[in-house]
Amino acid sequence: AVVSPGVTPHAGGLYLYEIGTRDAGLASAGWAARADDAGTLATNPAGLARLTQPEFIVGAQPLYLDLEFDPDENTTVSGSDGDPASWIPSGGLFYARPVNDRWAWGVGVYGNFGLGIDYGTGWVGRYYVDEVTLQALALQPTLSYRISDRWSVGAGIVGLYGVLDQRARVRHLEPGTPDGRLKIDDEQFEVTGNFGLLYEPAAGTRFGLQYLMETKLEFEDNPKFTGIGPLLSQVLENAGLVGAELGLDLTYPNRLILSGYHEVDDSWAVMGNLGWDQWSEFGKVDVLVSGEDTTNLTFDRNYEDTWHAAVGAEYRRSDRWRFSGGIAYDSSPVKDRYRTPDMPVGEAWRFGVGAEYRLREGLTISGTYALVWSGDLDMDVDRGPFAGRVSGKYSDTAIHALGLVFSWKY
Repeated sequence: AVVSPGVTPHAGGLYLYEIGTRDAGLASAGWAARADDAGTLATNPAGLARLTQPEFIVGAQPLYLDLEFDPDENTTVSGSDGDPASWIPSGGLFYARPVNDRWAWGVGVYGNFGLGIDYGTGWVGRYYVDEVTLQALALQPTLSYRISDRWSVGAGIVGLYGVLDQRARVRHLEPGTPDGRLKIDDEQFEVTGNFGLLYEPAAGTRFGLQYLMETKLEFEDNPKFTGIGPLLSQVLENAGLVGAELGLDLTYPNRLILSGYHEVDDSWAVMGNLGWDQWSEFGKVDVLVSGEDTTNLTFDRNYEDTWHAAVGAEYRRSDRWRFSGGIAYDSSPVKDRYRTPDMPVGEAWRFGVGAEYRLREGLTISGTYALVWSGDLDMDVDRGPFAGRVSGKYSDTAIHALGLVFSWKY
């Protein structure tokens, strides 16, 4: 994450639909229209106004990142294959409370942005990145108003606590010298908005629209170099990077999701989504290097806006049991030729299943499983002699999300 030969500004992240609610068991289908629990404050704030009881939700949603890079014969750097598979903690807390038959409020804490990758220090792409974490935790107080029997609106103020921690190895100019190390880390707090509209033309039928507003996470840090020799130190000093401050502005993208929900009968409900994320803005990274000279740069990751679609269904077997399932698709934010090791993403298929059991009146427990499948992803990056060429394929990439959700209405 430094503007210097062979070490380029990078940081990566992505939106997740798995936030510690039952939505994971639907692969996000009905995201902005289901609106039947406190988690709606994150998916469509307008949905709070249709709740009739105070509700508290706590959800644990650990994610397993299944990711392995296999270099091919075009790779010019020696080292091990990349295998950063690991568990990542995730989840959410949500509280909602009706004030009267018009107003309701709520507050939620959840993580829906970013992932962490740790390749280890000896892999073939270590001169690009060996470890990166870009995550944002959202704190969202929310207010919702029921305009009429059919229309509701809602808005949430989203406080984003963002964390960036990126590390890479630095190749020495002196032959036989062990790698140096580079670290950049920072924490930032920014504010954005989450807005929703809900329309109910008839009992059991709803249409919802969510707009999540973009904001910038303005990270900055003095790059920390350790274990580098005198020759490389002089090169970095001449480049103005010793003692310089690096600013890295990343855009948390606009999101728009339109959802529908319909109860076919007392047992079955069907739902779906259409969505858009403005990843092209995330891909344009503003970089500021401040030392003796001030240099403004824009690093373009060549990202594209993405499109989303989902369908799902719920089946109520009895007063105690409810089952769900869904499938979703998100297009890739990046073409194969622009994929980088700090954010090896592509198109994603989601498959979700879930079951809810009512323990007693007002208290339920739900289990969910979601598979986010991206399959094989090609990568070929070459940034000269400092970083070398890293070419190959990420095989069978996937995220497994296991959820356990408790809901208490009183």
